[in-house]
Amino acid sequence: MKYMNLFISCTLLFFLTSCSSSSSQDVHTSKIGLLLPQTIDDQGWNSKGYQGMLKVQASLNVDVLMREDTSTFESVNTAVQEFVKEDVSLIIGHSHIYADFFMVLKDEYPDIHFVSFNGDVEGDNITSVHFEGYAMGYFAGMLASELSQTNTIGVIGAFQFQPEIQGFKDGALFHKPTVTVLVDYVDSWVNKDKAITIFHEMKEEESDIFYPAGDGFHIDIIEEVKKEGLHAIGYVGDQIDLGESVILTSTVQEIEDLYEHIAKQYRQGELMSGNQYFDFQEGVISMGEFGQEVPEETVRWLTEVIDTYIETSELPTEHTNDTY
Repeated sequence: MKYMNLFISCTLLFFLTSCSSSSSQDVHTSKIGLLLPQTIDDQGWNSKGYQGMLKVQASLNVDVLMREDTSTFESVNTAVQEFVKEDVSLIIGHSHIYADFFMVLKDEYPDIHFVSFNGDVEGDNITSVHFEGYAMGYFAGMLASELSQTNTIGVIGAFQFQPEIQGFKDGALFHKPTVTVLVDYVDSWVNKDKAITIFHEMKEEESDIFYPAGDGFHIDIIEEVKKEGLHAIGYVGDQIDLGESVILTSTVQEIEDLYEHIAKQYRQGELMSGNQYFDFQEGVISMGEFGQEVPEETVRWLTEVIDTYIETSELPTEHTNDTY
């Protein structure tokens, strides 16, 4: 029994330290710090991050300390100081904004391993995990162009750097070169008023399918789509429960599964520092449930296309065209 207890303690410690972390890290630490840029009730990115950490907390029996609405360097610095006092050794910032903040803080706290999302990092005690959004947007664009009755579809993005937006446009035009793809940006994750204004402008241009690619305003856009009797493709989570006659499908980023994947890599000593990338092949990005307005033959067609991508890592255009 004595050796079994020692094994369990060492296993937990191994999870809480990166494979690149120093061996001098506190052996008693069993706490994870989570930073969220907004609140957990957004029904999108932040709520999924919170649910993901609950899953880790339950499966690994570790304490999770969380700070919401932490989006400035000052608030992040304060939160890190508080986490250090609580003996936290792994801090996860649930947004790309934390990459730059953590790059400043990592040298000050060499015994903490920092993890951010979709940022650019380098160093021994810092990792950034990236969702490869291009393919999910590509498949969403293919479906939208297939089902549009007006031959006009719209994507409302948060920022121009989002690969899923270019993917949506490229996939739509590959599948149906005659389709009109309207693209506009809110320049914010959370500016609901501007997003709704863009929606109505696109509606006036006869867009009948919308892809709201912003986790702070996507639910509001879907509600507007529902009022107008149009269709939408959900974003980040599976939004089919918002209306099976409204939602065609969703581009789902499985935050919960990614957290579990990261945890397993920590346990096995396989999570490397630097930038790490995840896509359909890792099982952390998928298409959600299809709505009742999507014909069965269309579901079969798109599912086969996605399965081929998972097997080959090649999008359809790569088989027939030299460029996207």
